[in-house]
Amino acid sequence: MFKLEERVSSLGVKVHGPSYPHRLNFYDTPPLYDVTIEDFESAALNRLRILAEIESCAARDRKWDETKNHITAQCEKYLPLKASSAKDVDKEGQRRTDQLGHFVLRLAFCRSEELRRRFVKAETTLFRIRYESEDSTERRSFLGSREFNWVAVDDAEKKLNAAELLTYYVKPDLFEKESYYKVRWTRVPDLVDQRRVFLKGGWAYVPSREQSSIVYKEFETHLEKDLMVTARYMPRLDEDTRLKGVLDNLSQGFLAGVSEWSATPTDPNAPSIKAEMIDELAVKHFPMCMRNSHQKLRADHRLNHFGRLEYGLFLKVLGLSVEEAIVFWRKSFDRITDDTFNKMYKYNIRHSYGLEGKRANYPAHSCQQILTSSGDPGCPFRHFSVDNLRSALVSTYGLSSGDVNEVMKTVKDNHFHVACTRVYEITHASGGVKRGEGVGGGESVTHPNQYAAASMALAKEREEKAEAMVIG
Repeated sequence: MFKLEERVSSLGVKVHGPSYPHRLNFYDTPPLYDVTIEDFESAALNRLRILAEIESCAARDRKWDETKNHITAQCEKYLPLKASSAKDVDKEGQRRTDQLGHFVLRLAFCRSEELRRRFVKAETTLFRIRYESEDSTERRSFLGSREFNWVAVDDAEKKLNAAELLTYYVKPDLFEKESYYKVRWTRVPDLVDQRRVFLKGGWAYVPSREQSSIVYKEFETHLEKDLMVTARYMPRLDEDTRLKGVLDNLSQGFLAGVSEWSATPTDPNAPSIKAEMIDELAVKHFPMCMRNSHQKLRADHRLNHFGRLEYGLFLKVLGLSVEEAIVFWRKSFDRITDDTFNKMYKYNIRHSYGLEGKRANYPAHSCQQILTSSGDPGCPFRHFSVDNLRSALVSTYGLSSGDVNEVMKTVKDNHFHVACTRVYEITHASGGVKRGEGVGGGESVTHPNQYAAASMALAKEREEKAEAMVIG
């Protein structure tokens, strides 16, 4: 573990670590090779995207098959891990990246009991998805490569306990072909709780069809112990200023996932918006954070510095040109003179568009940045009081009491981006958005511009269908 920490450098990759015979991995051996800071962070971010989406699926009460299919698709996109039989694929490279990302996230999430708990739960779910999807031959090969300390039940013991074992088996005609393994009952608490195993003398008799429960629990226990060991050595790592910022940022990943949304304008041919359109767009398409900023601006005719920066960058990425931005902000600050506006605000507007100062093309803030801000203006789901948030959900979106209670439950569990995603689904149900679809492909909201773009695209699609029906 700590060779990784001590050997991270900017010299490139010199791989001389272990080989990876299986996709399934208990991550016993840390990566013992040099990596660039970029690879260090990239491997972790791609894995964090998957883990955050797993947690999001759980918070949204998605069924197991839905979660499994969604996460499998996300893994293909961000964390591919092909079978040993796959041809023309760098399997070693994929497995090396998988292992590196896991160990980097161990460093980020070992820091508190709460982070460790959430990391273990998400990682165990990812392992289960991979285990269930694995080819039976490769699965047996993996199981045979480890010592799980289970005791095979021989035919004599099986016959001796046949009457009791049959009470836990739904297909008596297959009993003769079933194999059993004995483990201490504390290793399969889920099976004991659901009364799916026979208990005798402190042993649980686990049929082969339930063997996976032993494996999952072993993975979970193994990871919990390793995280505690990692936590004891964290002070040494904090001395490395190159990594501390990266790990601090990663540890916030469960708050709002990892956004892949392009936070800077990328398509010069994309339709632009005008200053006079923003009032209507805010009501129809803005997420709660940006709609709150717009409402404060309209009510007070001002926003503080961070509010102007956050909202201004959002509008920029949405398609508001610098010329239109100046028009919008000038009309919004209608209680000051032109001279005061030009002196105090015009330069900053141009600066945010990369036309002044160091001329950087500043990106819009992601949900994670907004959630971890001071809270002014911040994310309503995190920074509003319970009463204010309830009131805002009703007054802003007209949510029913049942919908409000559902959203508030996710807020109480600190799944703020899930709450925002659920609001999107509820308010766009008339446009065909169903529970669990999120902003497209089942994905959760991770960026305000992602929310707005999905809403605007849905409205455009409905308009085009309506026009086609009229023409037809």
